[in-house]
Amino acid sequence: MPLFMDIHHHVEGLTADAVAQAHAEDLKTQDRYGVKYLRYWYDESTGKVFCLVEAPSMEAAVAVHREAHGLVADEIVEVKEGS
Repeated sequence: MPLFMDIHHHVEGLTADAVAQAHAEDLKTQDRYGVKYLRYWYDESTGKVFCLVEAPSMEAAVAVHREAHGLVADEIVEVKEGS
C-alpha cells in the first residue's frame, strides 16, 4: 500500500496534548477509509506537524483527517521507505 507523509505547516496553538488527541481521532476514523496512520512528529514552536500514513490513495488519507478533526494537511507527498 502506498505510504504518504502529510505536512501541516502551522497549526495554531499546537500542543503535545492537542496533537496526541488529533492522532487518536485519526486512529478511530482510519478503518472506514482503509487507512493506517503510523506515526507523527511535531514542533510546538512552529506549529508544524508531520504524519506518516499508509493509504490506498492520497484522497483517503485526507478524508480521515477531514472527518476526524478537520485539520487537513497543507501538503501530502507519497514517499518510499529506505533500508
